[in-house]
Amino acid sequence: MSSISRMIISLKNNKRTRVSTFDKLKNFKEGKNIQVAFDKKGSPYKLKKIKEKPQEKNKKLLKRNLLIIIAIISMVIYGIGFVKF
Repeated sequence: MSSISRMIISLKNNKRTRVSTFDKLKNFKEGKNIQVAFDKKGSPYKLKKIKEKPQEKNKKLLKRNLLIIIAIISMVIYGIGFVKF
């Protein structure tokens, strides 16, 4: 058997029936939907902390990245200063 015929056999064996979107919409029933409900409520303090946590993380990353960029630029400028043309 050649590799092409093996490829064709493999593709035929791996086929599966696909459900069309129209069939999904036609068979859609309200009872199957799962409604998510949260019984617990967050206090305003907890919600504020949750909101501020990613902002603080982003500020730290920004500061770190700026320090790295400034260090690289200063090294490049320092290196250019010693190059003689």
